[in-house]
Parts: sequence; structure tokens; C-alpha cells
Amino acid sequence: MALADPARRRIIARLSRGPATVNELAEPFEITKQAVSKHIQVLEQAELVTRTRDAQRRPVHLNAARLEALTAWIDQYRLVREAQYRGLDAVLNHLSKDKT
Repeated sequence: MALADPARRRIIARLSRGPATVNELAEPFEITKQAVSKHIQVLEQAELVTRTRDAQRRPVHLNAARLEALTAWIDQYRLVREAQYRGLDAVLNHLSKDKT
């Protein structure tokens, strides 16, 4: 998944503040610009970011609608898991009361 890598999550977090070039995105990382470009390609394939051409610059933009759709999908599964954990907590609480 495109967001499984911490570097890609940091890139998305940075782009949430506005467009940036590859050089700007690469600044905080201790990896090569080429590696950052590969991370951006993965994000592009997942349609989470786009690139435009602005004279000599090629800024990378966050595709907020796609990220929002992905977040909604993740939230569905998070809610199911939270309900399962609440059920497990109830069973464990019941078992601990039976032991006392």
C-alpha cells in the first residue's frame, strides 16, 4: 500500500501544507532525491499526488479528494476493529470478575 512506508506518509503530511518540488520534499530526508522521486511515483500510481508543470518547476500536489476517500475506507475497518476490541474487553472484564 502506498501509505505503508513512513517516508511516503511524511511526504503526504508535508504536501498537506501545500505543493512542493522534489527538492523541497527531499530536504528533511537522509535519502537521495532519486529515492524521494521513487516514493512520489508510488504516490502518483495510487493517485494520492499529482505533478504539474510551472515553467521550470514541477510541483507535486496532494490529491485531497483521493486521500479523503482512502481515509473513509480505512475508518470503516477501524470502527469494526474498535467494536471487536470493546467486545474482547467486556469478555476479559467478565472473566477477571469471575476469578475474584
